[in-house]
Amino acid sequence: MSGVHVSTTVNGDAVEFVCPGGESLLDVLRNRLGLTGAKEGCGTGDCGACSVTLDGQLVCSCLVLGAEVEGREVNTVEGMAEGNRLHPLQRQFLDNAALQCGICTPGFLVAAKALLDENPNPTETEIRYALAGNLCRCTGYDKIVRAVDAAAKDLRREAKRKARQKSK
Repeated sequence: MSGVHVSTTVNGDAVEFVCPGGESLLDVLRNRLGLTGAKEGCGTGDCGACSVTLDGQLVCSCLVLGAEVEGREVNTVEGMAEGNRLHPLQRQFLDNAALQCGICTPGFLVAAKALLDENPNPTETEIRYALAGNLCRCTGYDKIVRAVDAAAKDLRREAKRKARQKSK
């Protein structure tokens, strides 16, 4: 099999793989790298279930070719937790019952993290706008929005605590 050799960073780790030129990043993540968090919901970039960040920008991995990530940084839902410690978004999704079947959840988590990395104090409208590219057929968006808002508050408290510790 001939293919494209790609060297990239995934969730902070250097990674190399060979893939056909037309293979999607979603397929590379799932089938070559064993990162199955991103899901294929539509294959057309309409549902957001396959959301990842590429160089800090939210993208649908079903619309990006694996070969396009050469030398770039990819972050997936698997990179959110620190060891056994869940990211505040993950904790709040659980605490707020913001998931059911789980197909859309990784995409929502990645999209919400991209929002909070850019805007640590979003309004409800900003949260809804940032998540508009992600579809859920089970839960209902209010629980998801509440979870993102609660996680934003958790992250701000954590940042204040770290700042106080640093100043001591």
